Amino acid sequence: MKADDERRVTITAIAREAGVSVPTVSRVLNGRSDVAPGTRERVEELLRHHGYRRRGNRTVTRANLVDLVFNDLDSPWAVEIIRGVEDVAHRAGAGTVVSAIHRESTSTRQWLQNLRARATDGVIFVTSQLSQPVHAQLRRLNVPVVVVDPAGVPATDVPSVGATNWTGGLAATEHLLGLGHRRIGFVAGPANLLCSRARLDGYRAGLEAAGVPLDDRLVQPGDFYHASGFAAGSALLDLDDPPTAIFAASDQMAFGVYEAVRQRGSRVADDISVVGFDDLPEARWASPPLTTVRQPLAEMGRLAARTVLRLAQGEQIESPRVELATELVVRDSSAPVPR
Repeated sequence: MKADDERRVTITAIAREAGVSVPTVSRVLNGRSDVAPGTRERVEELLRHHGYRRRGNRTVTRANLVDLVFNDLDSPWAVEIIRGVEDVAHRAGAGTVVSAIHRESTSTRQWLQNLRARATDGVIFVTSQLSQPVHAQLRRLNVPVVVVDPAGVPATDVPSVGATNWTGGLAATEHLLGLGHRRIGFVAGPANLLCSRARLDGYRAGLEAAGVPLDDRLVQPGDFYHASGFAAGSALLDLDDPPTAIFAASDQMAFGVYEAVRQRGSRVADDISVVGFDDLPEARWASPPLTTVRQPLAEMGRLAARTVLRLAQGEQIESPRVELATELVVRDSSAPVPR
């Protein structure tokens, strides 16, 4: 084909060059399993070579399924994102397939194999590193992708949805500084996640703006889960000069800090202030209710679902990276420095 023809390549042209029928090309595009491996490979190579993309018109075939992929599903914030995706998918007449790939290559290969055996309108990855091989496989299947809270910087052609994590980290730190705290501990999330690094950077920026030196001993590693919050909180409280406040980069880690405070015979707010991040439903029911940074998790899921469904219809996305606003929610776990 000539260069001018490649820009307006059709399924018919692909079928003619591959020596197969138009329905066969359509089955490859929709990820159907009833295509011989050699034929599929030949058609996918031609689709990739000519840069074929589905057009946004009424001939686009809908699978009425959206795939939602997590590394782990054992977190309350995952439920909030699922709720948002399911809300939009249901309104669009689509089902939601939820999977966990657990960062293992064998698990990823199995998931891809399952995906090839059926059709999908698009895939939403959550807190994941979309690897180049997986991205390439999805491009061959002509499956649109959106990433929520990407682990690293996503490819320029992959839309992503996140929150203003840096601003949230700054707001939490400024809140504690405003209460008179100067020794503020920080429990960080996984270092490989962009959202974790942004929250830590916001904490550092708040201290710097207030002229408070950063004490590296006050920054402890965590993984967003309760146990790491307990371990980090214990380490901070056992310092010779412990902090008067602790900002945890997730609500679950903040609840772990609560337990570390309790086991030392102290009281949250009365003896040490604690701030979290996420505003999970249980934050308001904790004792005392948790001051936290609200992350619009369900809305992030809704936006990701709307975006991937638009891509499935061949629509253009206005911005590849969207960040939804965070908000500080002040409750009873933060108080002025005790005398």
